[in-house]
Amino acid sequence: MWTQEMWTKERRAIYWRDEDRYPSNLTDMEWERLKPLIPEAVPGGRPRKTDMRAAMNAIFSSLRTGCPWRYLPGDEFPPRSTVYNIFRKFQKDGVWEAIREEPHVTSREQLGRQTCPMSMAAVIDSQTLKAAEILR
Repeated sequence: MWTQEMWTKERRAIYWRDEDRYPSNLTDMEWERLKPLIPEAVPGGRPRKTDMRAAMNAIFSSLRTGCPWRYLPGDEFPPRSTVYNIFRKFQKDGVWEAIREEPHVTSREQLGRQTCPMSMAAVIDSQTLKAAEILR
C-alpha cells in the first residue's frame, strides 16, 4: 500500500535524475548493479572500445521513448549500429533474461528464500485433473 512516508527526502534523492541529460540514463547505483551482468568481450577478438554504460543508456532510451535506432542522438550515445548490434546480441545470448531476473533473485535471497520458488511447488486445479482423467 502506498503511503506518504514512502517519499522521504532520502528516498527522493535515490530516484532524482535531474543531473542526467536523458531521464532513462542509468544512475551510478543502477550501473554498479547491472555491470556484472554484461558479458565481457569475446576472448581472442578485438578489444571492446564501446562504453557499455553509454550503450545501455542508448538502449534504454530507445526502448523507453520508442525512438527508432536511426534517430538515437549521436552526441552522447555510441553509433546506432553498435547499439543495435549489442541489443540483438544480448537478446540472442539471453542477457536480457538474466537482467530481468536479477532483481527477483536478489530480493528473494535478501528475504532468505530460495531463488527459484517453483522448484518446490506445483499448481493443480480441478480442470487439470479432469483433463488428465479424459486422457486415460
